[in-house]
Amino acid sequence: MANVTKVLALVLSGLLLLTGCAGQGQQEQKPSIVVTTNILADVVTNLVGEQATVHTLMPPNVDPHSFEISAQQAALLQDADLVVSNGLNLEEGLSRQLTAVGEEGVNHFVATDHIELLNVPGTNGAADPHFWTDPARVVQVVDALEKDLKQIPGISTGPLDAATGTYRQKLEDLDAQMLTAFSAIPPAQRQIVTNHHVFGYLAERFDLKVIGAVIPSGSTLASPSAADLASLSGAIREAQVSAIFVESAQPDKLARALASETKIEVKIVDLYTESLSMAGQGAESYLQMMQANTEQISHALRD
Repeated sequence: MANVTKVLALVLSGLLLLTGCAGQGQQEQKPSIVVTTNILADVVTNLVGEQATVHTLMPPNVDPHSFEISAQQAALLQDADLVVSNGLNLEEGLSRQLTAVGEEGVNHFVATDHIELLNVPGTNGAADPHFWTDPARVVQVVDALEKDLKQIPGISTGPLDAATGTYRQKLEDLDAQMLTAFSAIPPAQRQIVTNHHVFGYLAERFDLKVIGAVIPSGSTLASPSAADLASLSGAIREAQVSAIFVESAQPDKLARALASETKIEVKIVDLYTESLSMAGQGAESYLQMMQANTEQISHALRD
């Protein structure tokens, strides 16, 4: 009987220990924030630091217009304390899942709800989703996002305020650096052509002129017609555009064919525009991406 009592005591002691560990694990569990694009995920991570677990749906070097998620990633959306997305149909392959997020009542922050929008050139008033090419608009998104992050249980206001202030200053410094770099380009040379309409916000902020896009749309999923390419070729030749800027992770055959058609010297310049790069490739954070693009654009247009 004494042995049985000892065994029971050991079992109860073990159960209590396990219960205590489980309780401790639950207390240490961090809020879950699920972010669609890796650009926005980098911004969110800079704000919350170690206070939350940030799940990034899109890996580096992907096209957000065509990206689709797995069933496991879809489950993350439904269990999130906050979902952060770009909006304006940038995440075309996630539209069904993002609609379900709203229907399920999951907290959902849509970045483009918090900025002054521009329209995609040449469209019937379609709003441009590529706001992040203007750091000043990213500051607006950060200010709005901070308010939503403060509502998440488990995130402390003090560290959040400090991190947000630090990151806001970095964005303002980036904006100043870009303004200096683009101001050095002669006015007659501040003309850009891209693979699709991705730089409307950058052009407005830094006084550049968008001559056109190889794909005359805000989405890479659209296709140009022969007439579109012929018209753009003529515009490039007339304006003496020196470079066509393409997304490094996308095929550039159309851009090269267009450059050849112009019958003038036109460089093809790779940029990171819609996705961060892998580590070590020079654009693994939003700040690095914009700094690299600024250097590439300003260098190509000055020379």
